Amino acid sequence: MGSIVTWPRDRLPGTPKMRAKALEAVTQAFASTVESLDVDLGLNELFEQIYVPVACSILERLSPGTPLIVGINGAQGAGKATLYNLVDVILTEGFGLKVTGFSIDDLYLTRAEREHLAQTIHPLLKTRGVPGTHDVGLGLQLLDRLKHAGPDDLTRIPIFDKSTDERVPEKMWHEWRGSADVIIFDGWCVGGTAESEESLSTPINELESLEDPHGIWRQYVNQQLGTTYQELFGYLDMLVMLKVPNMQAVYDWRTDQEEKLKDRALLRYETKASADPLRIMDGTEITRFIAHYERLTRWMLEEIPSRADITLALNANHKIDKIILP
Repeated sequence: MGSIVTWPRDRLPGTPKMRAKALEAVTQAFASTVESLDVDLGLNELFEQIYVPVACSILERLSPGTPLIVGINGAQGAGKATLYNLVDVILTEGFGLKVTGFSIDDLYLTRAEREHLAQTIHPLLKTRGVPGTHDVGLGLQLLDRLKHAGPDDLTRIPIFDKSTDERVPEKMWHEWRGSADVIIFDGWCVGGTAESEESLSTPINELESLEDPHGIWRQYVNQQLGTTYQELFGYLDMLVMLKVPNMQAVYDWRTDQEEKLKDRALLRYETKASADPLRIMDGTEITRFIAHYERLTRWMLEEIPSRADITLALNANHKIDKIILP
């Protein structure tokens, strides 16, 4: 398997020396993995043509003493975590930078908080995911603290456990000590903007038709996205989008994610009893779950590529087949 796309030669970021250094760092970091697989995955070509240029684009934007906040947008299963990890390796191993970050998923409101929204505003707000179901205030505090952290400052980063649909206790949160050079903030709606009021009038799927016939839920979600979430996204210095090909891919890839989540959760819980049952979704539940995201996903696929700093377009086989630069 080889790379099916190359970065535009006249738009390559950084110097040849910088890119060579980055490629060496990521190749060495994954050398043992590639060797153990006993098959040519074409990873070096993927690193050279896609991930190294992304990392070097970040390097070009760095200013001494000021952390760069990078947003990664992508629908469920698009590969945000993979992109985050590869960029992290290149920047830390290749250039000695300090990289940290978190996902918007880890800002989800607790189950009790979402149940309160469901009772007071609309029942669909019980389901995590859409704007209005995150603790935006916590996100603002995190970004501000990480951006201005001193050498000895400790920042605690929340963790949300999707297998139990609940935020984990604060004593189990990640800890980051000191400042950072790059802060990565990823999430399916990161960088998104509100739709026009007119576009909300017509339901986009069965969920909206049957469970939100008067548009109360989608109006609330859109209002949240257009106000408090814009303050959160205003921290971004750079936006990268992983553009899925269509909604069917989102369903397929989210199903794959749920299977992996199930395997990890069962491994963890089989040796430790838990009073909180696992909340793994089956096919029908996944279809309904994704329907909550469909409206905004379609809007972002239409709108974000025109203003993202980098858009990596995926095909149905989950491979990047187009690079869009402004």
